[in-house]
Amino acid sequence: MKRRTVISGLAAAAAVPAVTALSAAPANAAPSAGSTTAKAKTSSSGDAVSLVFDKDDYTVLTTTITTGSGDHSVTYHFYKAVTYVAKPVDAAYQSLNLSVPVEIDGTAVDVSHAPIMLANIMGGYSSSSTNAATGVGYTGPIIGGPGGGAGGGAGGGNGAGEGATARQNNALYALANGWVVVEPGVRGRDNVAADGTYYGKAPACIVDLKAAVRYLRHNKHRIPGNTDWIVSGGGSAGAALSSLLGASGDSPLYHSYLKEIGAADESDAVFATTAYSPITDLDHADMAYEWMFGTLPLASGATAAEPYSTQLKDAYTGYLRSLHLRGVKGFGTLTADNYADYMVKAYLQPSATAYLTALSDADRTTYLTANPFITWSGGKATFTWDGFLSHIGHRSKNAPSFDALDVSAFENQEFGDATTNARHFTLYSLRTATGDDTAQLDADLPEKIRLMNPMHFIGQRNPGRSRHWWLRTGALDTNTSHNIVLNLAAKLDNLGDDVNSSLYWDGGHAVNEDADAMIAWINHLTGHRPA
Repeated sequence: MKRRTVISGLAAAAAVPAVTALSAAPANAAPSAGSTTAKAKTSSSGDAVSLVFDKDDYTVLTTTITTGSGDHSVTYHFYKAVTYVAKPVDAAYQSLNLSVPVEIDGTAVDVSHAPIMLANIMGGYSSSSTNAATGVGYTGPIIGGPGGGAGGGAGGGNGAGEGATARQNNALYALANGWVVVEPGVRGRDNVAADGTYYGKAPACIVDLKAAVRYLRHNKHRIPGNTDWIVSGGGSAGAALSSLLGASGDSPLYHSYLKEIGAADESDAVFATTAYSPITDLDHADMAYEWMFGTLPLASGATAAEPYSTQLKDAYTGYLRSLHLRGVKGFGTLTADNYADYMVKAYLQPSATAYLTALSDADRTTYLTANPFITWSGGKATFTWDGFLSHIGHRSKNAPSFDALDVSAFENQEFGDATTNARHFTLYSLRTATGDDTAQLDADLPEKIRLMNPMHFIGQRNPGRSRHWWLRTGALDTNTSHNIVLNLAAKLDNLGDDVNSSLYWDGGHAVNEDADAMIAWINHLTGHRPA
């Protein structure tokens, strides 16, 4: 039951002017069959949805959240399924849940100037709806199984993956630290209208996420929290979306899409980005995957499909050269020839060292006995690239992994259109699958591919990008190449952004093992004092 009692400790909110939205055309697609759009938030006359946040329409909830500092009882105001655009295509997905802590461990808290955790819940580029949530920290759909699928989850690190040891929920940790938490739903590759048309293909998911940010800014002072301190987060495809949001802030390339759905006329830039195993840079992901995992067999013992694996690995040399990357920590120019050495020295050995240092002497001895490829000397772990690959053991995807020749991959579906469920989005797979060396991508795809790739905006030095980045993946993750997240880190570091990047030793896909550290990092950057 909704309650409209304002609990003491919640800061009074100032008034916001009437809706200011980019003028929009009426919604052009009906909700999908079986959709939970019972309260559609659009009038029968087609009038636009108000973008003024109703600060009194909440439920009071209490939960216990375990963090590194122990168990914390949190009472919060929960606002469910708030539509964030004036002309929603489907309000079941274009809505958000908002959680505002008002009391932590029996003490009232004022969060009027706290950071805002924007924890997207997308997994596998599928749609995510807030309607099923019963409180903060809704995990959302988990797509795929160990090592092979694309995990998702609120705030990052809640998906399904191989070797995962800890999946801490950033949304819950943020709430326990006195942050405001926003969990937006978005359209995705699986949305199908009653007439059979698709309405969530690229770039719908990033357009919706931008619209959610604009809604928050439009309601500055009505929604508690500091809209200058929005922290985007997600895991797997959700991490890709978080990275894209951070990289593309305020880009005019999305204007027409945002206008169409009636997004608020506000900034969609975010303060900081947290991304766990981002499945991104999709138009080059097949190349990167073969560079890293091309020598490994599949779990069945079969080798990767040839000549595709070798051809894609060879193509990565030119792509990496085109990025003009310099490695972090003064490594120098990155090439396909020295990248393995870079990954071992800058990321993998430090990760293994931290892991082994934290073990007891007995447990460390046991681990090293079971993993003789590691040399432990002077409190540091060393090993070769080949030794590390033997530790991974096998790859989880065949070649090509993302633009599958039979268009069966989630990413093929992400780049479908209104009447086609799945399409090729790389010339390599298109021409290989058709046998036509002159085949060209559909005319609309180049723009959509750019709109879905953070590397495009980082390469263009987009001035509205996030300047603070928390990038993580598991060392055993085989859902995408480690190069994807490490290239992001290097490119941003080269621009002078604040980049905190590392790997979780023996961690899997979309794993999150240091939520407390991430929260402390943001608190330090903003000067926010945790509750």
